[in-house]
Amino acid sequence: MSPATPHPTIAQAATTYAIALGSNRRGRHGSPEREIAAALETLGTVVARSPTVASAPLGPSNRRYANAVALIETQEDPAALLVRLKRIERAFGRRPGRRWGSRVIDLDIILWSGGAWSSPGLTVPHAAFRTRSFVLGPLAGLIPNWRDPLTGRTIRQLAQSVDRKRPRD
Repeated sequence: MSPATPHPTIAQAATTYAIALGSNRRGRHGSPEREIAAALETLGTVVARSPTVASAPLGPSNRRYANAVALIETQEDPAALLVRLKRIERAFGRRPGRRWGSRVIDLDIILWSGGAWSSPGLTVPHAAFRTRSFVLGPLAGLIPNWRDPLTGRTIRQLAQSVDRKRPRD
């Protein structure tokens, strides 16, 4: 190629992300379950999604959460995806506030097929996902054999270890 010949465009491959969705407050779409359904429509290419499950709140909130996990494909790197997810949260009416307070929608990047990522304001895998059954249960239903890039354990193994820590009735 001569210097004047443009280089061919190289298509960037899509990568897969596991996104956790949570809501415990009504919004313009209705109930928390409906907020999650509406948020799923905004994520782009959703290749799989878990059923929505209910969970007890973390922290001071009294409201139960509706939670789900979606697998999406995108060409965005984790930092660009985080910017888009925060934009979606704002569009749904989420405002900065008390940690673990009630919210119309919460969108978190849990895993990325590219492995681990760390930048200011973002760590992938999500720092707390290994201890949260409301994330691991739905994830195990979708991607039981996906390995945590930091521990090497499968999602199924992580989910089972969280279940074992709790006394059974």
